[in-house]
Amino acid sequence: MTVTRAAAGHEKAAQSAVPAAGPRPAPGATPPRTPLVARAAAELVGTAALAAVVVGSGIQATELTQDVGLQLLANSLATVFGLGVLIALLGPVSGAHFNPAVTLAEWWTARRGGAGVTGREAAVYVPAQTAGAIAGAVLADAMFGEPLVKWSAHDRSAGSLLLGEVVATAGLILLIFGLARTDRLRFAPVAVASYIGAAYWFTSSTSFANPAVTIGRAFTDTFAGIAPASVPGFIGAQLVGAVLGLALVALIFMRGRAGSQQPAA
Repeated sequence: MTVTRAAAGHEKAAQSAVPAAGPRPAPGATPPRTPLVARAAAELVGTAALAAVVVGSGIQATELTQDVGLQLLANSLATVFGLGVLIALLGPVSGAHFNPAVTLAEWWTARRGGAGVTGREAAVYVPAQTAGAIAGAVLADAMFGEPLVKWSAHDRSAGSLLLGEVVATAGLILLIFGLARTDRLRFAPVAVASYIGAAYWFTSSTSFANPAVTIGRAFTDTFAGIAPASVPGFIGAQLVGAVLGLALVALIFMRGRAGSQQPAA
């Protein structure tokens, strides 16, 4: 969901500098989509990198300081920078979802006539994201000499934390699809990363807002971990948040009728 106009402009400039070897598409024609295997690979690698950033920075923070506030600050800053870079890099390939909640929300939007992934594409994206998140958490553990797989003992089952996940995910969906509705997706790398960084601090759950990364974080008994027993509740709250976010998008960014505009004076 994060293909930027700048990237498109650079691509068009590069194409115009090289003589075409064959027929060229008509001006304004939609360019062919990246092959599904490449998009799936981008989602897997991007989600793995995101999970590695979240888990690895958490481990690093706990090794450098015993102050929990500083640990969370380091963890959130690393996530902000890492997520922004990943969206900017992989957005033009797959849309840089890295999140089943975003993928399913886009699929639902496409079913109702909007732009988005098909059911087949969603069925490929979600497993790729989940596998990537698990691989990223295991990689982070390996880099810091932790057990490769050790189920987290960090219980996160309190109702207040689940409410925090509903709020965090609803805000994320509202942001992404609001940017799409207003033709401002070029700001997604900064906007989405900034929102997640803020949500680390204003939500009680520290804003997982991502079912795949939630599953991945269950595989590490470190600062960013979540107990396996807490995972279903978090994922359920995230899906509720995604539905709420889409409802807010439909309400706030309601499309007016063509005949409802008043004539200019």
